[in-house]
Amino acid sequence: MDLPQFRYHPDPIRSGSVVESQEMCKSCGQSRGYIYAGPVYSEEELDDAICPWCIADGSAHKKFDAEFVDSNGFRDGVPESVMEEISQRTPGFNAWQTEEWPACCNDAMAFLMPTGIEEIRKDMYEVEGAVMGYIVQEMQISGGAARKLLESLRKDESGQPTLYLFQCLHCQRHGFHIDWV
Repeated sequence: MDLPQFRYHPDPIRSGSVVESQEMCKSCGQSRGYIYAGPVYSEEELDDAICPWCIADGSAHKKFDAEFVDSNGFRDGVPESVMEEISQRTPGFNAWQTEEWPACCNDAMAFLMPTGIEEIRKDMYEVEGAVMGYIVQEMQISGGAARKLLESLRKDESGQPTLYLFQCLHCQRHGFHIDWV
């Protein structure tokens, strides 16, 4: 069975937000082979309990008043309809603290994956300079501290900073959020 398509999270399996599972979805009652493993903001406990199809069609939001991305995490300039699509009908991602969702070209960017410096240098070496630019310009960290932060980025290591990689749907520019506990 093909997974639903998410405009703002094109590969939720690669990002780790959707995993293979035989668990039954609390929304539709079906076991479809995949379950959402990201954050759920709801009064009911829904961790690892919603299938991607119930996220995509909005039924999980409607049934449980669930959101999958914190609506406070959007940058200025993101249209309300886009914030609703992402928070109510798009898988979020697990961050160490609260996620942030960057914007570009008057739209939210698409979330690609959490990553670290090793993965960047192995598979995406062309974004390393832009990541350093983000650290210096957006985070206002410079000099040796900026280099140290860049070198410490890890994909899945508790206590180490993680880079959350995004891409603009219009101009293809990459966007970033760095988070750690």
